[in-house]
Amino acid sequence: MSEAAANESTETDDDGYGGVLGTYPYAFRRSRSRLMRSYVVLGGLFTLFTAVLFTFAFVTTVASTLGAGGGTFTFVRSFVLVVGMLVVVPLMAPVILVARRHRREGSTRQYDRALAASGYLLAVAVYLLLVISAPPALRDDPSGALAPLVSTLYDLPAVAGAIPPLVAIAIGYLLHRTYR
Repeated sequence: MSEAAANESTETDDDGYGGVLGTYPYAFRRSRSRLMRSYVVLGGLFTLFTAVLFTFAFVTTVASTLGAGGGTFTFVRSFVLVVGMLVVVPLMAPVILVARRHRREGSTRQYDRALAASGYLLAVAVYLLLVISAPPALRDDPSGALAPLVSTLYDLPAVAGAIPPLVAIAIGYLLHRTYR
């Protein structure tokens, strides 16, 4: 490949990385890891779904507290946004970090795989958060092979739901530091 073609290819890749949303196609194109490519697609869809759910939760919260004044209701509105960001941003982090690494110095397949695995781990941890913290009125009677596990998760206090995502985020951070 000629030098002009190499420069043109680099410029095209850099131009395609336009902000946070541009990291998804960029990471998909640049990563050689199938696991990372699958996380870019599936994790991106899960992140989008989660962001839409928090947007609806925010709109519902604002609509239900519209006539009220400030104080507690303002705090509740802000809290929904903060929790939404605390869930959505870590789900996006593996893709953003891989795209950044590819753009700056080039990434290794091991780094891409490790961050994809941490992203999937976080997605499972968010699901566990939802199961543990589900209100009793919304819980179904567990059945099937996982019934004992689901019953155990239901028996935990709702505050314990924060533990799986925090552990997953810590593992993702450690993998990022280890493989970079």
